[in-house]
Amino acid sequence: MVDLVYTEILKLKRSKMFLLTFIGALVAPFLVVVSTYIHVHSNEPTEQILFAELFFDTNLYTTLLIGVPLYGVATAYLFSREYAEDTLKNLLTIPVSRTGILVSKMLLLFVWIIALTMEAWGLTLLLGMLGQFDGLTLSLLLQSFTQFIVAGSFLFVLSTPVILITLLLKNYVPAIILTIVITLINVMGGNSEYKGLIPWTAAFDIVNGMLLPEYPAIFSYISIALPSIGCFIAALLYFRKADIH
Repeated sequence: MVDLVYTEILKLKRSKMFLLTFIGALVAPFLVVVSTYIHVHSNEPTEQILFAELFFDTNLYTTLLIGVPLYGVATAYLFSREYAEDTLKNLLTIPVSRTGILVSKMLLLFVWIIALTMEAWGLTLLLGMLGQFDGLTLSLLLQSFTQFIVAGSFLFVLSTPVILITLLLKNYVPAIILTIVITLINVMGGNSEYKGLIPWTAAFDIVNGMLLPEYPAIFSYISIALPSIGCFIAALLYFRKADIH
């Protein structure tokens, strides 16, 4: 398993995809902090904006808007590369299980997503300090760090539908379309009373302790677990049985 993960890292190292996603992860914190700074100093010079708001807004945009398509692109690339380059059949000639291949890719994907999520957190902190925003405390640092980590973990767990679509259609384009649809659903349902039943918005509410009282909390956890576990099992079964030409 270690060799498989190391091989995946070497393949990723030689591609430009990690750099592109690294740049993409800068968007949310940059937009949030810079737009907030401009708004305060242009319209409300006496208004006090706290670090807590910066972290909340960045986590919101990362989890519900930018993170879904960005991490979806990373997921689709990771699981479609061998199909696109027609190298999967060569990989399967060596004594390695298909389950091992799938799990190694998921391990790398988890590290990739967490790294990009931490990048967003770190840039928010850096830009906030440069902008001299108030309210930065050690407890806030620990709390926001934990919230970003948990949100990133939820996004990883919810990447299994993208993995399944990529494996079934052997192309990254349908997976990207799926992430765009998910993003639109997040936008439309983010302020509705049903947001606790939408997996991605439910995940954000769980992280921030914002679950609405209309539904028991278990409903939100179920809405996340069903597509995540179901798509993972389906992807694993399909990949183990699929013919590779």
